[in-house]
Amino acid sequence: MRLAVVGSGYVGLVAGACFASTGNHVVCVDIDEEKIKRLQAGKLPIYEPSLGTILQDGVAKNRLTFTTNLDEAVKTSEIIFIAVGTPPGEDGSADLKHVLNVAEGIGKSLNEYKVVVDKSTVPVGTAKLVKERIAKFSDIEVSVVSNPEFLKEGAAVGDFLKPDRVVIGADDEKAAKIMERLYRPFLRTGHPIVHMDVVSAELTKYAANAFLAMKISFMNEMAHLCEAVGANIDSIRRGISTDQRIGKHFLFAGAGYGGSCFPKDVQAILRTAKNYGVDLKLVNATEEVNERQKSVMVKKILDYYHGDVSSKTIAIWGLSFKPQTDDMREAPSIVIINSLLEKGAKIRAYDPVAMEVAQSIFDDRVYFARDEYDAAENADALVVVTEWIDFRTPDYSKLTQLIKDKVIFDGRNIYDPAYVNNSGLEYYGIGK
Repeated sequence: MRLAVVGSGYVGLVAGACFASTGNHVVCVDIDEEKIKRLQAGKLPIYEPSLGTILQDGVAKNRLTFTTNLDEAVKTSEIIFIAVGTPPGEDGSADLKHVLNVAEGIGKSLNEYKVVVDKSTVPVGTAKLVKERIAKFSDIEVSVVSNPEFLKEGAAVGDFLKPDRVVIGADDEKAAKIMERLYRPFLRTGHPIVHMDVVSAELTKYAANAFLAMKISFMNEMAHLCEAVGANIDSIRRGISTDQRIGKHFLFAGAGYGGSCFPKDVQAILRTAKNYGVDLKLVNATEEVNERQKSVMVKKILDYYHGDVSSKTIAIWGLSFKPQTDDMREAPSIVIINSLLEKGAKIRAYDPVAMEVAQSIFDDRVYFARDEYDAAENADALVVVTEWIDFRTPDYSKLTQLIKDKVIFDGRNIYDPAYVNNSGLEYYGIGK
């Protein structure tokens, strides 16, 4: 099949490369000429494991190309994916400016029937707006489909190639069958295609992310209770995760969630609900708990130092919002570092892949270390913010020598407190 994917960011690149891997011919479109030049040269603008390999394979087999020419891409494609950004506005609602600009470009370039797919995370009613915008510039028939993505950063290629499910929101059978044929190669193991109407599909993505975010915030609430009563949140997690009705995923207490999806999507569904006069109390609480949680480690550090860190140097391990990505959008590390800097502390930070992104945020206010032990050298305390595998088994004897006050604040509960204590270091985690 001939596909165009408009938007060469995280979602667009993964979708384009993975569709090309099954034999489709895909053209990825972006208005950023520099980004297109980099992609044509085989350079990725983001960090995502396995994406470079699958992308280069598609290019080598002439199945995957990159262009700034939307007109040509529309004319030569059967299916056009809109995968541009929908950043949150000041009121939390998704900004559809880029989506509708693409829809206008599609309308101006239509030469025959097309399936237009909203791949971006968009609020209820977007497909209707896209179809109306296209119709302003063309009388040619189009079907507008909602096909939300459910990719986890750091595992996006695997999620796309072997999805748990594919949601197709289509209000006409013709478009639904075309989309089913496109996705059939990815679902040979029996995972379902879930067909539904367009509006339900638009809401499904927000509902899924809001629910997962709610599980995280719930566990962070339980962690506060654990600390008050003397329980261990890891034991609580093991005790409830074996209940099949609850499951084992997204039950880790920590320093709060971040990234490009959960914070934005929680705000967007809250804004949608408000527009329709609905008060989502659980989702509101989810956001409130998460914002509070990002400051929990700061409070623990300040309590330890009796409120004064002005003479202290703090080592930070992990800057990205989660492992296996360089994404720092809404990352807890930003709140933690800025709070400590405001209190007069000095920061020595290290992350396996997010250093360049972090430098653009903090500039020279932070010392960016060569590795995790360089970050810990001459630091008074260590704070683990992101659970990179690189940090899972540190050299405790070395840390004991490097960290002046011999204390670790574990914002992801990746260490055994007893073992850390026996190594000569004090340990402070979440919910323990």
